[in-house]
Amino acid sequence: MGAYILRRLLLMIPTIVGIMAISFAVIQFAPGGPVERVIADLTGQGDSAADRLSGGGDLVGQQGGDATGNYRGAQGLDPDLIAKLEKQFGFDKPPLTRFGEMMWNYIRFDFGESFFRNTPVIDLIAEKLPVSISLGVWILLFSYIISIPLGIKKAVEDGSPFDVWTSGVIIIGYAVPSFLFGILLIVVFAGGSFFDWFPLRGLVSDNFADLNWWQKILDYFWHLTLPLISLSLAAFATTTLLTKNSFIDEIKKQYVTTARAKGLTEREVLYGHVFRNAMLIVIAGFPGAFISAFFTGSLLIENIFSLDGLGRLGYLSVVNRDYPIVFATLYIFSLLGLVVGLVSDLIYTWIDPRIDFDRRDV
Repeated sequence: MGAYILRRLLLMIPTIVGIMAISFAVIQFAPGGPVERVIADLTGQGDSAADRLSGGGDLVGQQGGDATGNYRGAQGLDPDLIAKLEKQFGFDKPPLTRFGEMMWNYIRFDFGESFFRNTPVIDLIAEKLPVSISLGVWILLFSYIISIPLGIKKAVEDGSPFDVWTSGVIIIGYAVPSFLFGILLIVVFAGGSFFDWFPLRGLVSDNFADLNWWQKILDYFWHLTLPLISLSLAAFATTTLLTKNSFIDEIKKQYVTTARAKGLTEREVLYGHVFRNAMLIVIAGFPGAFISAFFTGSLLIENIFSLDGLGRLGYLSVVNRDYPIVFATLYIFSLLGLVVGLVSDLIYTWIDPRIDFDRRDV
């Protein structure tokens, strides 16, 4: 196992470099950029800096630019000013040099400063992280606590009325996009056309600091209720059906028939023999669920409910061409995904010691 872990760790290096290199190359050919945004402000053809940081309109369609440094909209500006802007944003160096310096800094977890916020990128990520952690942890917890027992019951009662109607509910829930369901919840329960039971924005109330400990807990979950319900639909449906199908496949195998013939109860067969094997495929999907719950799935929900988390930060950074934040979040997410994948393999061997990754090719 030690050799396998070492190989996986070593393979993370070219994987991370490849992800960052492809993304960096795409950025070089993408229209627009930080220099173009400043030029647009200087010439009065773009949004103000305050509008940009609050998620204002994108200027790429108005200003554009190219990879050669010939900036549209720069007519009449002093070439020395353009050169200073390029130097300020680091574009006075060749692309390979900039990529090499970026990767060297990222290896040391030095992500630099935001182009437009004048704040270290790591501080911005740390500031937004609690919101994303709040969403991700509770989504995973709720989806696994509810979905696994429900999936087991559906497998045991396959074809029963309970299995049929719960499958219908799960499929409908999965078919409805989380952001659309979030909008529906806002309309119905957050001061829309019906009830005003839940807050529309933020993770806590304005007077959160003045509340006692139990009021803070209630206020926290009061704000999280609608976003969590919206985000849990897809994860809930996927995990439930995956668990059910995995258990059905295992229940049909010969070793289950043998265990029953030995006089074991259904509960002993289910949780003493089937559970360990059936849960392997569920665990295999954990890394994807983990990353999706923390980052990918929360992007639209964070914007709909005005939750200032990593998803919203990354989105605004792409819109505003704030490249240090874009590349830093990409690097952190990619590294986290690779590490979680390795942890998933280690959990495999913990649940089923018969699995030996050292005996197969990586």
